[in-house]
Amino acid sequence: MVRIDPVADLRLAREFRANPIGKHSPDLQRLLRFFRGEPIEGKYALLCTKPNREWKLVELSGEVGKPFSVHEDRVFTSLKQAEWEVFKLRWKRYTGRDLFLDGGPVR
Repeated sequence: MVRIDPVADLRLAREFRANPIGKHSPDLQRLLRFFRGEPIEGKYALLCTKPNREWKLVELSGEVGKPFSVHEDRVFTSLKQAEWEVFKLRWKRYTGRDLFLDGGPVR
């Protein structure tokens, strides 16, 4: 199992924040595979509601025939910002901590 060090792995969070879409270092790829390979139930994902213009945060049910939950209050007009939000949520799930970079909360 991949372990996430909430201090040492901040460099990976910084790398992802700088470039959430595109080529990543091997260490960041390992972390993203872990995050993205989590069990379906409760998994955060993005739903594109307006092609290339709007995404909403969803949480998957993990049950066949049961719809996902849409977080109507979490709407994004940038795919990069949407991907960053999912990264932060997954970080908190696996470290038990909010993601803080450079001494303050990350937006």
